[in-house]
Parts: sequence; structure tokens; C-alpha cells
Amino acid sequence: MVVFAGQGDARRTMDLLWRPGAEPGPRPGPRPGLSVEVIVAAAIAVADAEGMAALSMRAVGERLGRTAMALYTYVPGKSELVDLMYDRALAELPDAYDTSAGWRPAVMAWAEDSWAFYLRHPWMLQVSQARPVLGPNEYRALETLLGVLSGTGLGARDTRRAVAALSQVVRGSAQTLTESRQVIDSTGTSEADWWYARTDVLTEVAPDFAHRYPALVRLETESPPFTPDGECATYLELASREAFEGGLTLVLDGLEAAITR
Repeated sequence: MVVFAGQGDARRTMDLLWRPGAEPGPRPGPRPGLSVEVIVAAAIAVADAEGMAALSMRAVGERLGRTAMALYTYVPGKSELVDLMYDRALAELPDAYDTSAGWRPAVMAWAEDSWAFYLRHPWMLQVSQARPVLGPNEYRALETLLGVLSGTGLGARDTRRAVAALSQVVRGSAQTLTESRQVIDSTGTSEADWWYARTDVLTEVAPDFAHRYPALVRLETESPPFTPDGECATYLELASREAFEGGLTLVLDGLEAAITR
């Protein structure tokens, strides 16, 4: 499921993102009034627990003990709510890193924090990067990484490339991991059963597999698949962590080479 940001009313969304004090005050009644902050927090809780597919104004209202209609006074609709959720969640991330030991340890700390953040909020990975939210916390997160990279001495163009590469390594590997955790519940088939069923058939239908794909076979022979352990239950979980750590190392090595040049 892919959700595109920036689909709601531009004026209302930007006002809610950047001028939270402009939201309407509590409505009179026997129960305490709602607020944008309360609604967004409830929406994040729904998405954390059940994913973006379960998110609706009705689901958020039920979590708050209100009707969906009661929320529209504060948030125009689901599209605006997604933007607010996305930006509000990013407020969890640190806004600065210690660079006294150099830029590389600081980038590694940023990457670990970002990885853990995505695993806490896997629904964030379903919000497309095609269009940004343009919220204050989204800009703050970018400013934080740029602040760390400013110590590299790279020019603007290389810095932009570094941000893109680092973000893709973290986000891409985290997405594979979150999907590996969801696939068993979604399909009802364990990872082991899925692989055994298909590899047996593959051996039968492609007896010349090694001849047709020698580079792949050599890769698997020289670097065999991971064996799941107590911390990571599946091959995909281990592979995702390896992609995160290995990909990050390669990008950082590339940055160091670019700095040297």
C-alpha cells in the first residue's frame, strides 16, 4: 500500500503544520474538547498498531471515543491527517549529533536512529517520497543530517547525492525488514515452508540452473545465506540488517573517497 502525501487542501494543511496555535478551540460540551495534537497522536497509535490500511477518520474517532464527524472541526480529512502524522512522528528523531569524533561516527548514529525509528513506525515507509510533506519536522530532520555532513567539506551537489544515498540505504533496508515481519500474517505461510515448496519445484523445472546463472551460484557458494538466530527469526530479517550495515559502510567509504579527491 502506497500513500501519497500532500493530497489535502494546501492552505489548511500548511496552517496546521506550521501554525498549530491557529487551530479551533475546544467546542462547548460536557466532555473535554479535542485538539489537533490529540487527534494526530491517536492516528499514529492506530497506524502503529494496525498499519495504514486500517487508518480512517472513523477508526481514529473510535479510539478517542468520538464520532468521525467530531474530528472534522479540527482536521479537514484523512489526506491532511496523513501529512500531520508523518511530520509529527519525525519529531521523535534527534535534532543534533556529536561530531567531535568526526562526521562518520555521527552519520552512523543518525542511521541507527533512523533505522530504529522506521521499525517503530513501519507505516511511515508506506508514505511515498515522491512528494514531501513540507512540514517543520521534516525540514528539521533534513537539517540535522546536513549539519552532520557539513563537516565533510563536500560541495552542494555531492552533499545532495550523499543525503539521497544514505536515506535510500536506511529506508530501503528497513522496508524489507518490516515487510518480512508482515508477510507471514498476511499470507499464512511461514518463510521456511514458502522456500521449501518453491526450491523443490525449481530444482525440477530448472535442472540446469547452475549453468544458466553461474554468477548467482558462485555468490551463494562464497557467501551462503544467513542462518536465523534468536534475535532475527527469518533470513530476510538477517539480510535486511546486512543490507543496512553493509550498504551504509559502502556509502560512507564512497564519501571518504570523494572527500579525499
